Amino acid sequence: MPKQTYIVSALLVIFIIVLSIYSYQSEESVIEQVENIANDTFYNVDIPKDNYEGEHFSFFLPEKMEVEEVDNFNAILEIDNKTIIIFYNSLEDNLSKLNYEAAKTEEAVLFESFEDDNKFGYVRILPVDTEGKFEIQIGVGGVKVTTISTKSEAINDAENLMNIALSIVH
Repeated sequence: MPKQTYIVSALLVIFIIVLSIYSYQSEESVIEQVENIANDTFYNVDIPKDNYEGEHFSFFLPEKMEVEEVDNFNAILEIDNKTIIIFYNSLEDNLSKLNYEAAKTEEAVLFESFEDDNKFGYVRILPVDTEGKFEIQIGVGGVKVTTISTKSEAINDAENLMNIALSIVH
């Protein structure tokens, strides 16, 4: 092989290594970003408008998500073979801490609450396995939304779940 092939191959390997190191996010970094995006979304005054009208409740359905099943108090959504579960207790008001109290666990790697004059919310992350998957649960008042997420999807999932929850209680 010519000398140029070795040089190009070596540069390509170095590029891949540098790119891998640059794009790697630690679990701690992802958890911190999930907390920040949940906090920012909770306090954002621009709550997405409902674009799904169910028989018993309506909510914001993020792009590419599909409604699989809905009943009086629950909905199951799907996106890219991922399931999102919505539990809605219409008897609880927007300041309810019932779901928050029920979500307390020592296994949580993140458990933070948010509150303003009109609503109470929280984010909880539980590790699911050693492959870097998490259970993300976001609650606002009588609504909680849960999914299993990977590190690479967790930040986007947290924002979507908070937007769904906020749209229901709004």
